[in-house]
Amino acid sequence: MFTKEELIDFKLDSEFINRCETFTSLLKQWGKVHNLSGSLDDESIKENIIDSIYPLSFIDSFDSFADIGTGAGYPGLILAMANSDAKCYLIEPRLKRVAFLNFVKNTLKLKNVEVIAKRVEDVEGVNVDLITSRAVTNTKLLMDITETIKKENSSFLFYKGSLLNDELEEAKINNQKIVKRNDRNYLYIKG
Repeated sequence: MFTKEELIDFKLDSEFINRCETFTSLLKQWGKVHNLSGSLDDESIKENIIDSIYPLSFIDSFDSFADIGTGAGYPGLILAMANSDAKCYLIEPRLKRVAFLNFVKNTLKLKNVEVIAKRVEDVEGVNVDLITSRAVTNTKLLMDITETIKKENSSFLFYKGSLLNDELEEAKINNQKIVKRNDRNYLYIKG
């Protein structure tokens, strides 16, 4: 699936590549039955993995993070595979996706991952350095609903599309960095 050269900028090892291959296989198996992700061909999955890890090239390091609405594993599960030293909380309310995430976590022996079967508003006792989300809701609402899991200096990484500028105006955010790649806008708000 990946060559080491494709991942050299991210400083990822062969264990990450092996985990990606297992993840891809499991996603294809489960996805046929449970409709976990739109596209299940190798190129689409590979692009989603690269999309998930791309921000590692420009964000600060972190010891813990929570991914809101992880779905089929993008970006949270992939980030956890790439950064196995960081404590990861995958917050996903849909039970069939929770079952898939737990199956992948156990298959890959990801000791840093905890899957939480709740809406983020209902999560208690979790406070993280970084909050991530891809295609869940608008920026202002994401900032509001993650209030209970953030620390005083938490950062945010939102994977956004073409409506980002309108969302930023509504949310009145300062201290943000926007990095573009293909049709993706990565919104990084440093804590």
